[in-house]
Amino acid sequence: MKRLRIEHSTGFSYPGDVTASYNEARMLPGSTDSQFVLSSSLDIEPSTSVNQYVDYFGTRVASFDVLSPHSALQITARSLVEVRPRPLEHADMSWDELAAEAPRRIGTVEQLVQTRRTRPSEDVVELARSVAGRHARPGPAALAVAVAVGDAMEYMQGVTGVHSTASEAWEARKGVCQDIAHITLGALREIGIPARYVSGYLHPRPSAEVGEAVRGESHAWVEWFTGEWQGFDPTNNIEIGDRHVLVGRGRDYNDVPPLRGVYAGLFKSKLNVSVTITREE
Repeated sequence: MKRLRIEHSTGFSYPGDVTASYNEARMLPGSTDSQFVLSSSLDIEPSTSVNQYVDYFGTRVASFDVLSPHSALQITARSLVEVRPRPLEHADMSWDELAAEAPRRIGTVEQLVQTRRTRPSEDVVELARSVAGRHARPGPAALAVAVAVGDAMEYMQGVTGVHSTASEAWEARKGVCQDIAHITLGALREIGIPARYVSGYLHPRPSAEVGEAVRGESHAWVEWFTGEWQGFDPTNNIEIGDRHVLVGRGRDYNDVPPLRGVYAGLFKSKLNVSVTITREE
């Protein structure tokens, strides 16, 4: 088990004053069966009131408006979380049992439907079906599909954007964790395995010393249901361990962006983001 301190700062600056902005932040983790939030806070400048709630998918949301003129907006989320590894455990469920069970639950049937971002190309469909055909149970098949996608993709920033689809990233065979998660989701859903998008953080250095602050970034991975929900990180082709901190879940990235908002003004905003992760013990 690790104790991780996370500071995620997102800022917008404008060449002049905007008159108002309306925002939702999904930057604070929640406690689950594998992580416990010891403390968390959200600081906003200019100061304003915040309405906090848990959304439909179970993600913590902070909703806030800034209704006075401002030339900059800064949101800083700070969390201290105890995290334990979540090793894969394949349930003894057959393909037929999964096909009968998945449509009966709201939480699984919703994660069978492709979205614009996850809809796979024909190559990915063929890959998923080929891999699944070699496995008698959906649990091991899901893992094999995720590994195959991770092996086929090269992690590279700047090739795709925040609005890119799985098909676009697959065509380039390059992308970031968001793209690789979307491709994996599309492949799993295509073979009848419910799968959901997970956003959070990953401590990038397993060997970091206690107290050493390391530059990090937001991360994405997947969870699939084959009798119970299991997680896997296809970008790094690793199980979910004590370096992963979960923030939100959804159908794709659109359900869990760290920050979403609009503002009233004629200026283009300039974005700056920084994430620092420190191992406390």
